Amino acid sequence: MGTDNHGRQYITAADETLDATYEEPLALSEYVDLLLSEPHLAAHAPKYLLAAIEDAGTRTVIEEGEEKTRYRFFDDPWNGGEHAILGNTAVLNRFVDDLRSIAAGRGKEEKILWLDGPTATGKSELKRCLVNGLREFSKTEDGRRYTVEWNVAGVDSDPGLTYGDMPQEDEDDWYQSPVQSHPLTVFPPGVREELLAELNDRLDDHIPLRVEGELDPFCREAADYLEEQYRRQGAENLFSAVTDPKHLRVKNYVVDVGQGIGILHSEDDGRPKERLVGSWMQGMLRELDSRGRKNPQAFSYDGVLSQGNGLVTIVEDAARHADLLQKLLNVPDEKRVKLDKGIGMDLDTQLIIISNPDLEDQLDQHTNREGKDPLKALKRRLDKHEFTYLTNLSLETELLRRELTDQTEVWDAASWDELSEWMREPITIAVRGSDGVVRERELAPHTIQAAALYAVVSRLATTDLPSELDLVDKALLFDRGYLRDGDERVDVEEFTFDDSAPDGKHGIPITYTRDLVADLLHEETDRFHEELPVEHVIMPQDVLNAMQGRLVNAPVFTEGEVREYRERVAPVRAYIFGQQETDVLNAMMQDKRVDEETVQEYVRHVYAWTEGDMLENERGERVEPDPLKMKVFEIEHLGRFTEDDYAGHEATSLVEQFRSEQIVTALNRHAWRHRDEEFRVTDVNPKEIPVIKAVLGSYGWEDIKRTFEDFDPTQWNNPPGGTETESLKERTIAALVDDFGYSEASAELTSRYVMEQVAYNWSENGDELLDELGEARMSDTNGGE
Repeated sequence: MGTDNHGRQYITAADETLDATYEEPLALSEYVDLLLSEPHLAAHAPKYLLAAIEDAGTRTVIEEGEEKTRYRFFDDPWNGGEHAILGNTAVLNRFVDDLRSIAAGRGKEEKILWLDGPTATGKSELKRCLVNGLREFSKTEDGRRYTVEWNVAGVDSDPGLTYGDMPQEDEDDWYQSPVQSHPLTVFPPGVREELLAELNDRLDDHIPLRVEGELDPFCREAADYLEEQYRRQGAENLFSAVTDPKHLRVKNYVVDVGQGIGILHSEDDGRPKERLVGSWMQGMLRELDSRGRKNPQAFSYDGVLSQGNGLVTIVEDAARHADLLQKLLNVPDEKRVKLDKGIGMDLDTQLIIISNPDLEDQLDQHTNREGKDPLKALKRRLDKHEFTYLTNLSLETELLRRELTDQTEVWDAASWDELSEWMREPITIAVRGSDGVVRERELAPHTIQAAALYAVVSRLATTDLPSELDLVDKALLFDRGYLRDGDERVDVEEFTFDDSAPDGKHGIPITYTRDLVADLLHEETDRFHEELPVEHVIMPQDVLNAMQGRLVNAPVFTEGEVREYRERVAPVRAYIFGQQETDVLNAMMQDKRVDEETVQEYVRHVYAWTEGDMLENERGERVEPDPLKMKVFEIEHLGRFTEDDYAGHEATSLVEQFRSEQIVTALNRHAWRHRDEEFRVTDVNPKEIPVIKAVLGSYGWEDIKRTFEDFDPTQWNNPPGGTETESLKERTIAALVDDFGYSEASAELTSRYVMEQVAYNWSENGDELLDELGEARMSDTNGGE
């Protein structure tokens, strides 16, 4: 019984969902009363589409190094982000701007919105976002969408009879408008104009309502029949008789494909008229006699324009339907299409076409004919919005992770640190081998990030690359808006990039990367460890080697692209190695990390020392900054100086310069960026200062050498028992597992890889080489705020 009751909860929840979605049908007068209190419910198609997008709200993102406002509508929040469009925010914002102009009648009304770009750039996701978003918006009270339905039964009854004396109403006699006709099209044009004027006076919006055209031919046939019958009966109030609730009802409907959204798919075929509006049903034509002419009620209304009337019409893979594009030329401005020679249908729909670059090739085939180009008028009507491959590392990492797993939630990070943590995370995937056994395969930390970075680097233009940057630097600038130069933050505004550079127009597509990683998951490795399943781990180096090595066998790349992309892997390897090295170093020094209270005390002493101020101690006494505390912190925790840089406890000019330029200047800059009306520096958390984070969060091999005097990296793979190397390795592996997301197997492989790169530099005379390695790591890995 308990199980039955529990199951009933889901039935009840479904009932409540549907009850909240649909309303009881309204009489025409009730609908008008509703509009007078809620005028926005009468929105025409572009205005409604715009309202749905804006209703979902916005968030702030960084793309191409710039902060942008993004509409959450395109994150597909109704489905947990399953069909979110990652990136291309600037393109989507321009798309919304065009909708705003079209809805307001400020121009572009004759335009067909064209979304162009290579495969796997998010164009198909836009279609799904539109369907999901409009469907869900139409279920809300603010997003209700209405049309009309007719019942011509009972017209022979005496109109003077009371409703109670009428024949019982049969729901099977009601027929909804097959093309979602707007209820206000029932009114004669003059009356409708007056009504719209009053609605716009009450509308709290800068975009006025517009309802143009007539009832669709199907509904017009019903209305004309009723009007003729009541005129013959001598009805005095003819419009009232025709629109009486027994004949006409206004009902809300849930927007969906085929009902307010028309989609012409790439595989759809048929004659142009069938694909656009529908076809005549011969059997119905014989049954529905309209005195020698075709009855519009014998039409199928299953074409893309018919289904999309009232909201949006989408032509998918438009290159396959290029023959229709010229026939759509006059639809946006005339807003009318023909069912037959004498039967026209008015439309209220926003036209959107989606294509790959091959459509542009078709449109440009007559360009050399100059003024005689037969496609010139069509090209003038198309308003192009070009999607490109992602050029943001975090977005590409997110997309690749989505492609490989069922993790579809959109990353809405509050900081670069948060994004950075998400990007580096490993993935564990269950894979069934050829022997039928299911095994866990691990994509080690930074592996997905490495694949994504290589793909992004392949898409970036070099024509505008400043001489002091490489392509990884450019990728990081685009993703977070700044770089690190030692202790200094260098913002993207300090570099000049050409907006016309072809970033994202070419490169390694996500499909290549996804399929390659999927193949690696099923391939065996020759790694072996006596205790750990290292053969089941895929490392960042594995993916980069495969991505580079298999380019030549991929049919999507030309020989020139293969050569170019192969050359771009080197800085990616260096950056990812820097990330792995940072993990290992921080794990090795995990027990040596300075606590936040010590950092705050140091910063307070330095700031007071620079300003000549006094500090308040625990007893509330005013005391001078302690030179010994500052000295100890700078030598032991920062590792910047030695005893030789001080005169006793007093700082020399070198230390003074560091304190003033590196600590206090950064503190003032951060306080200015986060200032309030009183500009209280004391409220700033020192751990939020980028230079402090960079200094305290990054260790070098000199720190290791100074801290662990008996450590030998050449012994890392098999450290002798009882040595400092053995104990340090045990602590490092444990820290990588507990605090950095590694498994024991991936921690073993990563630490080995790092030690192999470092070991040959580890000698009594290798300080200079170690310093160079540390500097390269600092510039590659120091992260954000």
